[in-house]
Amino acid sequence: MVGVLLLPAFLQTLAMLADEGWCHRKRGLPKWERVGHPLDTLSVAACYGWLVATSPGAHGLVGYASLASFSCLFITKDEFVHSRVCDAQESWLHAVLFVLHPIVFLAFGVIWWSGQHLWLIRAQLVATMAFAGYQLLYWSVLWNRTIRSQVVSDP
Repeated sequence: MVGVLLLPAFLQTLAMLADEGWCHRKRGLPKWERVGHPLDTLSVAACYGWLVATSPGAHGLVGYASLASFSCLFITKDEFVHSRVCDAQESWLHAVLFVLHPIVFLAFGVIWWSGQHLWLIRAQLVATMAFAGYQLLYWSVLWNRTIRSQVVSDP
């Protein structure tokens, strides 16, 4: 049963790796995305953090549903601009990610509610925070260095 619940998260990870590793690097990210994407990731981490910090029950469920709903809406904030700057492949990946996002939240909510395998939620929180750290480091520090070195070295 746990494997079935984790399948959407695995698919989401693959889609994120393709979006981040291929699409974003191919076109580069303007500043609004370099700031916005880590905020998206932090909205996800807040949901997992809530599950780690609360026990299953009505109060915990309402809080989680509220945070997850906010995250599902928040991640769509850039699509008005993405529709102009993304190619068809990246737009399709975004659609896949938008479909998987609430399913993954539902799956981790079921794990949390069951009270079993709670280490998976902690692991997901750690992985999500690590990804946010990567996004901040790569797109704010390393990417800027790469761009500056290319500008300096271009005749």
